[in-house]
Amino acid sequence: MQIQVLKSKIHRATITEANLNYVGSLTIDENLMEAANLIENEKIQVVNVNNGERIETYIIKGKRGSGVICLNGPAARKGAVGDVIVIISYALMDFEAAKTFKPWVIFPKEGNKL
Repeated sequence: MQIQVLKSKIHRATITEANLNYVGSLTIDENLMEAANLIENEKIQVVNVNNGERIETYIIKGKRGSGVICLNGPAARKGAVGDVIVIISYALMDFEAAKTFKPWVIFPKEGNKL
C-alpha cells in the first residue's frame, strides 16, 4: 500500500512579495529550499496563517540568501506581504517505509533566514 506523508515543511515563513502579474507559483529563497529538501517545480501546499487560505502551486527558485517568499499570479490574491505561511510538500511511499520516514522541517528566523 502507498500513502502520502509529509516530506518537507517550511514552518512560519513570511511573505515578502506578491506579484499578481506573473505566470503563477511561489518563489522561495534557494537556501530555504535546500534546507527543506525542496526542488524547483515541486508541487506544494501553501497555508496562510493570517487568513486561513490554502492553495496548491509549485516552486520557483528564488535568489539565494534573499529571504524571498513571493506569491505569484493568482496566488498573490491569497496573501499579503507580511502574512505568515506554512509551505508543505508530500511524498508517496510504501506504508511500512512511511512509519520510519523523517521529514525535513525548518523554522525560518526573521527575514526568512535559517
